[in-house]
Amino acid sequence: MSNVSVFLDNRAKADPDMLALVHPTGETTYTYHELASAVHRLSGGLIAQGISIGDRIAIFLDSSPEYLISYFAIWRIGGVVVPTNIVYKEKELLHVIQDSQATAIICDAAHLALVEKLLSDAPTLQMIITTGSPTLSSPKTISWDQLMLSLPLLEAVSCGLDTICQIQYTSGTTGTPKGAMLTHGGWIAALDNECDILDLVRGDIYLGIYPMGHVGLSWGISVLKAGGVYVILERFDPERYLSLIEQYQVTVLASMPPVIHMLTEAPENTEERIKTVRVLISGGGPLHSPTWKIFHTRYNLPIVNAYGLSETIVLGAGTAIRPYHYRTADEYNSVGTPVGYTEVCIVDQNDPKLRLPQGETGEIALRGPGLALGYWNRPTESEQTFLSDGWFLTGDVGYLDPLGMLVITDRKKDVIIMSGWKIYPTEVEESLIHHPKISEVAVFGCPDEEKGEIPVVAVVLAEGVEAFSHDELTIYAKEQLAGYKIPRRTYIVSQLPRVNGWKLLREELRNLLCNTLDQC
Repeated sequence: MSNVSVFLDNRAKADPDMLALVHPTGETTYTYHELASAVHRLSGGLIAQGISIGDRIAIFLDSSPEYLISYFAIWRIGGVVVPTNIVYKEKELLHVIQDSQATAIICDAAHLALVEKLLSDAPTLQMIITTGSPTLSSPKTISWDQLMLSLPLLEAVSCGLDTICQIQYTSGTTGTPKGAMLTHGGWIAALDNECDILDLVRGDIYLGIYPMGHVGLSWGISVLKAGGVYVILERFDPERYLSLIEQYQVTVLASMPPVIHMLTEAPENTEERIKTVRVLISGGGPLHSPTWKIFHTRYNLPIVNAYGLSETIVLGAGTAIRPYHYRTADEYNSVGTPVGYTEVCIVDQNDPKLRLPQGETGEIALRGPGLALGYWNRPTESEQTFLSDGWFLTGDVGYLDPLGMLVITDRKKDVIIMSGWKIYPTEVEESLIHHPKISEVAVFGCPDEEKGEIPVVAVVLAEGVEAFSHDELTIYAKEQLAGYKIPRRTYIVSQLPRVNGWKLLREELRNLLCNTLDQC
């Protein structure tokens, strides 16, 4: 029996006065003792308000100390974290609350009015906890500061390794977000694997740019487990990023392909500005070999290129390429070998029971202790994806090279990955199809040197409509979707390519339109 939050107690006992967390934007810092104390008090406050074991609690905050404290406190009481992203629109947030049947939600004062609007459509939502200085207009709303006055919960609730501690929403080919059921044991495996792959040590300083609503938060929590310092950067800005590296003498740096691309084109003195960095993390999309070669030649810094998913808590069950794999720069195209207790195999895309030999391309399957138990309230999809023999079908396509390293070649699903953000075409299409000027719509990804891919859209106009602009689509989409999901280009077509009149051929659209300038 174990609770993943317990490591924070042990770290606070070992290094109570050591710096743990820095939030430059909020001008706040926490020692390990202060961080653990805040977690204990919030845990006590949640229990005092009637939150019990197994209750789902959504978090709707920007990346911040409060977000991280909420994670630990919910885990500590045996609750289930339901992380969301601050860029969610009303419809997206409501789906997560309704699907998870969340009992409570933690938000900030700026978004309180939006959350209170959802109460009538979310009958399970009994409590809104808000940070900042809100005007409390609903009897169901309570302030964060009030909860923090409660008696602390000094002992974590005992949980089994297979006890669910998080519902992480991701999307599939249907476009409807579904919740991966992550466990205490899965998180323990992820933290151990990430500490190992980065060779983390006490005193490491990590600059995190991944949203806390994403499983990429695991890298920051791994640094805390190792006794390091987690510096929070809410969103990437090149100059802010470099300034914080210098200011805090960062040793472990979160990045992604667009960030590495930026560094290859940065001013001449950038090498000096990041001289304290010993390792970078990359993931969330392909890091093309030419970019990696330029970076390696200029900075001579190792990049841990990691492959994992929400369902695997990144490296809870995943692969990574380590610095000693770099025999040649051309091998940077791989995502390395399995980490920890992870197993990887390649299976036939149409028959997952059929294993393919080394070198043959098929669907990537992973197995290991970090896997989710399945999808929340979706038994059919769980059975199709999480197989009875323990293998998880990732939906990604690749092969194992002669050295046993995993190379990803494509995606079975039509997911678009832009700067690490996953965009699901069907979800975007379902929002855009309601525009009165649109008859049919297809969203797909086009290659982009800086961002990896960008979402674009092809539309068939409704009967009688003669003109439609990209600006019109953008204005409409902003009311429906988070900003990163909005198509960057719009193409007007007379018809969409389909098989037998029904199955959309996105690949044909990519080939036809991605290299054309004929857009509105």
